[in-house]
Amino acid sequence: MERFEGYVFTALCSTNFLISCLLFSKITREQREPYMDEIFHVPQAQKYCDGKFSEWDPMITTLPGLYLVSVGVIKPLMWLAGWTGKVVCSTGMLRFINLLFNCGNLYLLYLIIYKLHLKDKARAAMRRVLSALCLSTFPVLYFFTFLYYTDAGSTFFVLFAYLMSLYGSHKVAGLLGCCAILFRQTNIIWVAFCAGTVVTQKLDESWKTEQSKKKEEKCPSQVPFSLAGVGKVTRFLFEYATTPSSIKSVLLVAWPYVVMAAGFVAFMVLNGGIVVGDRTSHEACLNFPQLFYFFSFTLLFSLPAWLSYRRAVSFLHSLRKQPLLYLLLTVVSLILVWKFTFVHKYLLADNRHYPFYVWRKVFQKHQLVPFLVVPGYVFAMWNFMESLKSKSLFWNLALLVCLTAATVPQKLLEFRYFILPYLLYRVHIPLPSTPRLLAEFGLYTLVNAATLYIFISKTFHWPDSTDVQRFMW
Repeated sequence: MERFEGYVFTALCSTNFLISCLLFSKITREQREPYMDEIFHVPQAQKYCDGKFSEWDPMITTLPGLYLVSVGVIKPLMWLAGWTGKVVCSTGMLRFINLLFNCGNLYLLYLIIYKLHLKDKARAAMRRVLSALCLSTFPVLYFFTFLYYTDAGSTFFVLFAYLMSLYGSHKVAGLLGCCAILFRQTNIIWVAFCAGTVVTQKLDESWKTEQSKKKEEKCPSQVPFSLAGVGKVTRFLFEYATTPSSIKSVLLVAWPYVVMAAGFVAFMVLNGGIVVGDRTSHEACLNFPQLFYFFSFTLLFSLPAWLSYRRAVSFLHSLRKQPLLYLLLTVVSLILVWKFTFVHKYLLADNRHYPFYVWRKVFQKHQLVPFLVVPGYVFAMWNFMESLKSKSLFWNLALLVCLTAATVPQKLLEFRYFILPYLLYRVHIPLPSTPRLLAEFGLYTLVNAATLYIFISKTFHWPDSTDVQRFMW
């Protein structure tokens, strides 16, 4: 880290923490009691604070990572400061843990961006800092910084594990991956992505060596992402996967992830599934349109990073060049929407969440709407892959496999499930220009200001309840 860049980043970290503390104070004053999922998380953490580790709320579906970290942070502070009474493990104190995770996420995002974008160090310094700041204030993630949810801690440990894998510290990455799984079991998918990047690196090296031996005119170090080489790449993958020396070279590097995966499989067998508590509301299904929702979500939130006349022209050129491919993609998408759209009961019943209004105002407007938006899905998918065209085909395949595994089995449309794949997508695209980053930060700031204002000020009551209800992600 250059000295000037370090000073700027430190100043931004301090400013970000100060502003977050002020917002935290306001939100906690307005909503002192546990809200939404906090009614499960807060009492469970308080039981752990009291040393009651054998008591468990059956409605909680995640492992106790958040509670263990909370107790591990709060208890030493309690002893040092001499705190007693209700202040220890109060709702506000527990929420403050996520504020610390927010600072950690900002730092980790910066380190990941720094590692991935090493070229043009001097010119890219400000863009790296701005990118990290933008992503740490990503609206869906930033909102849950102020509530006692698992999202901030889950993101922190996945990002930490990925950073360690980028630096080749795979044993440490494996241990951090275990911590991530303790926050949310589905993080096994993103730990698998860490392992997948190791495998794709080996595949890229092997591909380059093979092409060099054939003395072809073009011997790219990365596999180009195009349909033309599908058969060739498939044969290469089959040969690689059936070669003992190749398997050995991968296992020598990726064995910590293999050990962790074996442990996770053992957990699933003993637990009888991936969900810990209430399984009736978290049943897996093949909800393929979740991929389309994610691509659309990514298209909107990354708008300042990609929006340009050149991008539109590039899409039209691709459409004109391969019309049959896009026709096939559209037909397949229509079939998936028709046959594999599932709607969770919570999406239809809980009017406190924004997805409730997205579904009611858009998708339920007319029975044809889910099909009419398919061309938009196609463009969103193309834009996603176009932004990552600098990455190899193998890397893109690894990301798409993990993305599919993380989204498709989910019956509930929940924007929180999109946080990690969005961040991983965003850190890997080329660094946007400074004006674009400022526009992105402005967009995120406006969304954050609006959602926090609505949460604090626009309260309402259900007809059969006197409790104050608030709108949220």
